[in-house]
Amino acid sequence: MKEAMLYEKLQDGRVRCGVCPHHCVIAEGKRGICAVRENREGTLYALNYGKAISVAIDPIEKKPLNHFLPGTTAYSFATIGCNLRCLWCQNWAISQASKPDRPIYGEDISPEEHVRRALAAGCPSIAYTYTEPIIFVEYALDTMKLAREAGLKNIWKTAGYATKETLDAIIPYLDAVNVDLKGTDDEVYKEYCGGTAQPVLDTIIRFHESGVHLEIATLVVPGVNDRIDQLERMARFIAEEVGKEVPWHVNRFFPGWKMMDTAITPMQTLETAAALGKKFGLLHVHIGNV
Repeated sequence: MKEAMLYEKLQDGRVRCGVCPHHCVIAEGKRGICAVRENREGTLYALNYGKAISVAIDPIEKKPLNHFLPGTTAYSFATIGCNLRCLWCQNWAISQASKPDRPIYGEDISPEEHVRRALAAGCPSIAYTYTEPIIFVEYALDTMKLAREAGLKNIWKTAGYATKETLDAIIPYLDAVNVDLKGTDDEVYKEYCGGTAQPVLDTIIRFHESGVHLEIATLVVPGVNDRIDQLERMARFIAEEVGKEVPWHVNRFFPGWKMMDTAITPMQTLETAAALGKKFGLLHVHIGNV
């Protein structure tokens, strides 16, 4: 473990985490919502530091990034945990594995070792992915700095539920990012994810303004965010608030976690979403997971 970034000490031994918009106030001996950041005697620790739960070499298009180093592979890793609780999560077995009363598990791999492995595999990039890099930001950032020194590109796959301070820390070392956009208002985020929409919209805009290569992905979930008006609002947001050149991936949902009885996204729905993206002038719309 390692002392966490971006927190403040409060009275009575409590601390307030500043990594994500939950701003968890954590009492002595307790953890935040992500269950990987723990208050020990008034110091907040990232328990997941150096604990890799998943390591793989993927096509970069799996992130998905279709317009950044296309045709290459990305050395990819994650720890357990997430700061959201999306009921359809496709990686729930690891993203939802952290619990307030359970040890944090994973393979001990240092940032230096990740960089060494990426170089040995001939990957031009490292991707921080599978779960949520915001909640392993200390581990990710140390790796990103070493990767940059070694000439590797840094890629994030994130739900974007971050604070300005977290973005300030990572953007100088970040080359490309794919952000999940589940909707443009709280209808989806509050009911299904345990968060709110505005921080995600702000994150997307910030990434774009910073010059980081940005792509956006929407997992289209039947009965959740597949209505025409919802898809239109997402397409309009990208076109008008971000940029028509930003790629939008509309991806097929498969039953997962607490939505095992929900049907797979019909192809017609994905085609409708793609058509709406083009209607609003988006230049790059990709249908995925089909």
